[in-house]
Amino acid sequence: MTQGIDIAMDTLSAQQRYKLLCAIVIPRPIALVTTLGRDGVTNAAPFSFFNVFSETPPLVILGLQAKPDDTPKDTTRNIRRTGEFVVNLVDEAMAESMNVCAGDFPSDTSEIGPAGLNLSPSAKVAPARITEAPFALECRRHTMLSFGPERDLLVGEVLQVHAREGLLDAGTLHVDIERYRPLGRLFADLYARQRDIITLKRQHPGKS
Repeated sequence: MTQGIDIAMDTLSAQQRYKLLCAIVIPRPIALVTTLGRDGVTNAAPFSFFNVFSETPPLVILGLQAKPDDTPKDTTRNIRRTGEFVVNLVDEAMAESMNVCAGDFPSDTSEIGPAGLNLSPSAKVAPARITEAPFALECRRHTMLSFGPERDLLVGEVLQVHAREGLLDAGTLHVDIERYRPLGRLFADLYARQRDIITLKRQHPGKS
């Protein structure tokens, strides 16, 4: 048997820890989060430190990162002020637009136009949702925890779900995965298409 590698996290720099964890925990779903700035500008920024957390209540979690100078990014500042945001899920068709939104835009400039995206009104929160998104989750801040100047953990309650036409059966709530085509985040400049799907039937030992 070959010898494995053990790494104590306290021996690594912050950048090394980020690099290692991002390369191990893959693929990650991408949340293209829209928020509303004080001047009414819609900010859109992608986050892959993101997932669903609970169904009762319906909660999602986001890891919010500060700028290199430890000042809050637009998304963090806007959510702290308004308590509202929209998680727009990202599919293959939105890949390039999402990548544009990852750029460092001035706070008074929306990423939506340069990314070639459009906005539609939300039903229950002030920030608009992205029209092209396969799914959009309108959220209200539930809990926000600070873990130092660089990281905040945001827990958001999902108030409303919007599905693009043809992706969701309203009666069964079945999602058409073949038409959804979600994009997964890997690391560095790498992403993954979720096309090679396998089925594993869950086993129930001891039950007839």
